[in-house]
Amino acid sequence: MHRPPPQWNLLMEKTDFILIGASGHARVVMSVLEALQQNVLAVFDSNPEIKALDTIPNEVEYRADAHEKAKAIIAIGDNQTRKKLALSLAHSLGQAIHPSAQCDRLSDVGLGTVVMHNAVIQRGSYIGQHCIINTKASVDHDCKIDDFVHIAPGATLCGNVRVGEGSLIGAGAIILPNIHIGKNVVVGAGAVVHKDIPDSALIMGVPGKQIN
Repeated sequence: MHRPPPQWNLLMEKTDFILIGASGHARVVMSVLEALQQNVLAVFDSNPEIKALDTIPNEVEYRADAHEKAKAIIAIGDNQTRKKLALSLAHSLGQAIHPSAQCDRLSDVGLGTVVMHNAVIQRGSYIGQHCIINTKASVDHDCKIDDFVHIAPGATLCGNVRVGEGSLIGAGAIILPNIHIGKNVVVGAGAVVHKDIPDSALIMGVPGKQIN
């Protein structure tokens, strides 16, 4: 169980972190950790053209022996890339929930997951590992979000929604109550999903329609 205790953002002990990834998404993860007054010791991004993440130099290739006691977060927005990198990650996982986010004390947020500014996770909801609950996203009561899911900025999941592993719920999308979304689904920005969605579907529009 990875449930954060009440007011955990305020009580979180000082922790050393490393980040895998140094692009725009990683900058927001850095912002979350800074708001929590945590230490980011190193950044690893395989693109050598990226020289630094803000003030922290990019060490390029991830090393299992670097800062061995630090916690790791894969700070990459693409779900499949996070999943691939997680297989080779030797470090223990960290977790970051911005102080402005509202996570009910009976919600459960997995390791490796980042909850961004002003997001809401309501009572009884479960968020898996290596997920992104992005800026102002809302996850209502009793939802279950599997590993490697991205709930994009401003998306709304109503009560008792299930989202399968690796799926993306696009910015501003709305998922109506009791809907089951399969694995590796893409729900386009602004779509309204009113019925269950099979694995690997692409959903667009209002109401949401499968277009692949």
